[in-house]
Amino acid sequence: MDLDDILPKNPGDPLVMLLKQDLDPMSVEELQARIAALEGEIARAKGKIERAVNHRASADALFKR
Repeated sequence: MDLDDILPKNPGDPLVMLLKQDLDPMSVEELQARIAALEGEIARAKGKIERAVNHRASADALFKR
């Protein structure tokens, strides 16, 4: 899958800028901190997805009665 297919089309989008950032000048410690921050953001996004799915399932169950 090409990143251009999944990235927002706005070139100023923070996600686009993050993915295009040059990693070469970063130290190992900076890269580890970046990974930790990104893993935290992934966990936050997964939590949001889970809450949305659960909310939808609850609403569906309520209205099917």
